[in-house]
Amino acid sequence: MSYLRTQRRLAAVLSADVVGMSRRMTADKTGSLERLRDLWTRLFNPAVAAHRRRIVKMMGDGALVEFASAVDAVDCALAVQGVLHERSGGECALAMRIGINLGDIVIEGNDIFGDGVNVSARLEAQAPEGGILIADVVHAQTAGKVDATFADVGALAPKNIDRPVRGWRWAPAGEMPQMLAVPALSGKPSIAVLPFTNMSGDPEQEYFSDRISEDVITDLSKVAGLMVIARNSSFAYKGKSPDIRQVGRELGVGAVLEGSIRRAGNRVRITAQLIDAVTGGHLWGERYDRDLTDIFAVQDEVTMQIVDVLTGEAAACGPGPGECGPSARPAGARPDAAGEGDQRAAVHRHRRPRRAAPRGGPHPRRRHRHRP
Repeated sequence: MSYLRTQRRLAAVLSADVVGMSRRMTADKTGSLERLRDLWTRLFNPAVAAHRRRIVKMMGDGALVEFASAVDAVDCALAVQGVLHERSGGECALAMRIGINLGDIVIEGNDIFGDGVNVSARLEAQAPEGGILIADVVHAQTAGKVDATFADVGALAPKNIDRPVRGWRWAPAGEMPQMLAVPALSGKPSIAVLPFTNMSGDPEQEYFSDRISEDVITDLSKVAGLMVIARNSSFAYKGKSPDIRQVGRELGVGAVLEGSIRRAGNRVRITAQLIDAVTGGHLWGERYDRDLTDIFAVQDEVTMQIVDVLTGEAAACGPGPGECGPSARPAGARPDAAGEGDQRAAVHRHRRPRRAAPRGGPHPRRRHRHRP
């Protein structure tokens, strides 16, 4: 008995379509076909070739293209839309919609199928005229790597797709739609945790810095009623010094946590600041000085303290950017008012098991958190 093995691979898939081609063909068939042929042969096909990919198939006024890189797919789309925007203004000018997804595809002969293809086609259908709509996974891979700003449009419900797809939209300069905050996606307060900066001058401490950031993201994500930006999206800012307000706009969050780590001998200093993503003002800040007798215990202790504070601050955030901090609380309300204590409890209930104390001694964190 012989078995045929299905060929699969991960790919960035670009779906493109010319806007209103049926109407144009009805009004001027000959002229529309000439302009369409010119678009494919003089602009679209060369742009794809320049980004080292292949056109899977042409469908009259549409095209399906496979890329090995999400960055190449977005760069290609920007190049095509940029030229078409320069040509716009005339009655006969053509415009395109482009959708891009990164996902698993199935290869059959010269054609491709699968989730990566289906989602890209649905995104293209919802893209703005002359614009680009990309999936969240594509945005996570391309943030900071392409010369364009994409607006978060929240959770989309593509036809025949069994899950919501978060989308990011680009439109030509001067036509960018209003930024939509992540709370429009979920109705929850929202926070992004940027990678903590290693101030030690020792590349080996980069791992420690990243682990602190990842632990805070993980623990915050377990808090009911709080939307936390995924690691891949927030770590796109690693090694940069972005304007926090820009980060808030790009990620659609109301608050951003940033910090730094500095080690000297067996001592470590960790600083953390919670910042209003709209005004750029500080909502909270703290500095932690600890011994490094057990690096894992230090990570757990500092992460727990930061999460304890952030769950109180985050619960005070309103449903949109700029609604964080004490002013968002009802008059007289305390940070540990009803609901916020439940959030802290949720963090502790879901916290991973404590690591064993070094050399059989008592866990350093237990001494500090003992309650009668």
